Amino acid sequence: MTDGCGRTIRYLRLSVTDLCNYRCRYCMPETGVEKRTHRDILSAEECVEIGRAAVNCGVKKIRLTGGEPLVRRGILEICGGLSAIGGLEELCMTTNGSLLPDLAAPLKEAGVSRLNVSVDTLCPERFSHITRRGRLVDVLAGLEAAERAGFTNLKCNVVLIGGFNDSEIRDFVALTEHRPWEIRFIELMPMGQCVGWERSCFLPAEEVLRQVPALRPCEPSGTAARYRVPGWAGTVGLIEPLSHRFCNRCDRIRVTADGKLKPCLHSEAELSLRGLHGAELEAAIRRGIAQKPEQHHLSDGGSDTPRNMNEIGG
Repeated sequence: MTDGCGRTIRYLRLSVTDLCNYRCRYCMPETGVEKRTHRDILSAEECVEIGRAAVNCGVKKIRLTGGEPLVRRGILEICGGLSAIGGLEELCMTTNGSLLPDLAAPLKEAGVSRLNVSVDTLCPERFSHITRRGRLVDVLAGLEAAERAGFTNLKCNVVLIGGFNDSEIRDFVALTEHRPWEIRFIELMPMGQCVGWERSCFLPAEEVLRQVPALRPCEPSGTAARYRVPGWAGTVGLIEPLSHRFCNRCDRIRVTADGKLKPCLHSEAELSLRGLHGAELEAAIRRGIAQKPEQHHLSDGGSDTPRNMNEIGG
């Protein structure tokens, strides 16, 4: 299905929880979020029903997000139900990786085809600082478990923060010399917890190219401009919502853990899907797609959404 701007929508990011076992400083309040009742959050059956309706509307790829999706009770049931949908080509997940040592193999068996693992620093002390409670060793063990389970094309998401991890850019890129991973540097966005941070924190992703001039362009992937050092095993992706808008080729919609369809990450527009079934649910998804805005307004002063990132689905 195409939206009002002629973009073909093929990608659903489905949040299964707004809870997380971390408290990343740019994402969540230090105290976390108020725990909702089960009635307030999409059930496993609703997640699968929404996924099926989205596929009927033309979606080919679903990514499960949170919060942290692996803290969601019944996550393997959700994965198995979604992966069984006819016409779905790819079921992915973005995770902080800390619970992968136990869950990587079951996720693979449940039909998850690819993982993105968030890791913003390779320094244990900095990692504990940015996550407020996480341990880098757990994430590294999670990446190893994912490889043992048979996951290929692993992607590591790195939110680029000036004065925090910009000194580690070369170290992250060096991971691609012998590993077939993609290191994705994502520009920090002025929304939620970090909207009032110093401007120096918001680095353009081009800083990666400045620090590693050996990188050469290769084929793009979704919203990421991609590069590699010739002869190295992996790639580097740059996701640039601030410095280079990619809205004109955005092919995604989002559904929050409480069942709201968001046509755009940064829009305040939301459309409730709860209580809808069959043709009525599909019609609502099509209405949401039709409402997708032409572009966001980050460069005009920040995101329009009132939600924190964990409440939308990173």
